Formats: sequence, structure tokens, C-alpha cells
Amino acid sequence: MIKRLQSITNRVSSYVAIVGILILWQFLSAMEIVPKFMLPSPLDVVKAFIFDFPLLMNHARTTLLEAFFGLAIGVSLGFMVAVIMDRFHFIYKAVYPILVITQTIPTVAIAPLLVLWLGYGMAPKITLIVIVTFFPITIGLLDGFKSADSDAIQLLRSMNASDRQIFKHIKLPSSISHFFAGLRISVSYSVVGAVISEWLGGFNGLGVYMTRVKKSYSFDKMFAVILLISVISLILMKGVTFLQKISMPWTKGENKLKI
Repeated sequence: MIKRLQSITNRVSSYVAIVGILILWQFLSAMEIVPKFMLPSPLDVVKAFIFDFPLLMNHARTTLLEAFFGLAIGVSLGFMVAVIMDRFHFIYKAVYPILVITQTIPTVAIAPLLVLWLGYGMAPKITLIVIVTFFPITIGLLDGFKSADSDAIQLLRSMNASDRQIFKHIKLPSSISHFFAGLRISVSYSVVGAVISEWLGGFNGLGVYMTRVKKSYSFDKMFAVILLISVISLILMKGVTFLQKISMPWTKGENKLKI
């Protein structure tokens, strides 16, 4: 009961903080302490969002399509690589440092090369999304496989279980929570990766829309796009959380016991 009250208090506090920031933002803009062309007020951003809503939805459709394709490929590829790395230790030692090195390269630096190599269609966008979503899934699953109960593995080995049976009954179930933690990061990366790749070339998408309104100095529309991207990312992350609850129903019972 106490933990529930603390959770409600923390949630209310976060809402109050957000409202306070919006009020301060509106005050600074209304009093012209910060020029409107630099920082439009929240009301101007909402008006721009409503006015351009049909156009934003049209661009968002393209961005989401790229994000979902890239995420699906990235998750599938990450799962396969994680399984292979867990199964063969020499592959793990060879590939893991390469995975870490790939994450030190900024996505903004990769995107122009992909546009040059693959053109201005969806291919470079999907490729960039695969790159940014692949790593969290792979690392999350590898951590999950390594967190498997060693005693349970030894018990199955003593019962003559094969590596496939150990993976199916011990390692895979223990990695589910780690998988969803990586997936939660990947879904937000997928949208951001799509927008970044659209900045550098394309015909449609939220990133293309942002470059167009930036050239016309329509910063209220710029903030409206940022708002939409944030909302989309939050909805996708909530969707992953909902999917996790369905896939791991036993965690509900654990939460009730903690309360």
C-alpha cells in the first residue's frame, strides 16, 4: 500500500513538473523575454500541430513504415546473432568487440554514406534503423542468456539434456525480460533513426517535413514535429510494456506480493 502511494505521488510530481515547465515556457514567450521566432509558445505549437495535422499524419505514415520495417529486421537479426554468439564462444569473442565499435560511430555520420550508396528511397532509412536497433536487442539477449540459473542448467545436463533443450527451457525464458528492455530502447531508436536518415535525403517523412519548415523558419511547426515524434515514441514504448505484461503474466503476481 505504501509503495502504491509512493508511485502515485511520484507520478503526480512528474505531471506537476511538466505543467510548471509549460507555464514558464508560455510566460517567457508571452513576455517576449525570449523572441518568438526562437522559442514559440506552447499555444503556438499546439495551433501549428492542429493546423498541419493532416500533413503531419501523411509524413508520419512514411516514417512509421520505415521504422517498423527496420525494427522488424533489426530484432530478427539481433535475435539470430545473439543465439549464435551464445552457442559458439569463439564467435562471441570475435563479434562482440565489433558490435561495441559500431556503436561508437555516430548515426549522423553513417546516414550520408547510406544515402550515397542506396539512394533516396526507403532502403537507406531502413538500413540505418537496423543498425541502431540491432545492438540493444543483441546485447539484451546475451545478458539474458548469461543470467540463466547455472544450477538449473547443470541439472538438465545431468539428465542428458541437449543444448537445444537447455536453451529452450532455461536460457530463453530467463532472457525475456532482458529482450523487452532492449526492445523498449529499440522502438524509440527506430523512430529517431528514421527521422535522422530523412534529414539527409528523401521525398516524404517527418524528417523531410522538418527540413522544409526549418528553411522557412517556421519554428512553431518544428516544435510541433518534435512533439509528434515524442508522442509516437512514448506510445510505442507503452505498447512494448503492454506486450511484455501479456508475455510475462507471472510478473503481475510478483508485483502484487511486493505491494
